[in-house]
Amino acid sequence: MPPPDPATLEDARSVGADAVHWLRRSVGEQIAALLARDPDRLAKAVELGLLRREWLEHPGEEPFTTASPVDVAERLFERTVEQRPSTLAALGLSTIQILAAGADDTAGEGASDILTVAFTDLGGFTRFTAQHGDDAASHLLVEHQRVVGPIVRSWNGRVVKSLGDGLLLTFARPQDGVLAGLELVDTQPSPLHLRIGMHHGEVHVRRDHDVVGHVVNTAARITEAAHGGEVLATATIRDHVGDLPGVSFGRLRRRKLKGIGEPVRVCPAQRA
Repeated sequence: MPPPDPATLEDARSVGADAVHWLRRSVGEQIAALLARDPDRLAKAVELGLLRREWLEHPGEEPFTTASPVDVAERLFERTVEQRPSTLAALGLSTIQILAAGADDTAGEGASDILTVAFTDLGGFTRFTAQHGDDAASHLLVEHQRVVGPIVRSWNGRVVKSLGDGLLLTFARPQDGVLAGLELVDTQPSPLHLRIGMHHGEVHVRRDHDVVGHVVNTAARITEAAHGGEVLATATIRDHVGDLPGVSFGRLRRRKLKGIGEPVRVCPAQRA
């Protein structure tokens, strides 16, 4: 028998790859349609990292999930802490964080990563506390954080820690940070106004998942410069995001920020 024609083999491989791609997409669309029948369960699956929003938008085209078992477990305990802030739940979260650090040797003290860092701040919180008392202010914060957590996790983000009436958040991708920020502003607790500042770049990650460095400091100062109900991002964020459906960026302006040497170019992110 004569050897097979290389061109014929290449055509056969191409046809096979197209068939697999079509089958994966067809099955993915059927699964996505089935999951959409139960929006509450679907939202929880996305929040825990069992499903990616990108996969739901393009079934079969994107990875089903990128979260590791440790990521899922940690998100589950974070959710438990928000819903039932007990000592036992807090102990469980700490335990999972320790396990996560031990499971990844690259996450040691002083390890670096490229992340989008965002700070949130509730404008008017001090006045609200003075007018309504500590109990009402504490209740408002707890309810606010219960809303924030699921939104951040559904955009593959992490609530690193709370800072009074604000939060420190991190995201692997700038577009996820921007989309999460816009969604958070839409859910700001009345009568307060949520403002968010964000920057993207290299940070140092500690074993407790805290992040430090110039990018973190810059994001904090940008938040101070933001108006109520505004997501203020750096030019770095805007350039990385590019054209994102449903999102637009306002005019870039140079801002002199306290403690930051050179002026920083910032612009508001908003819904298109």
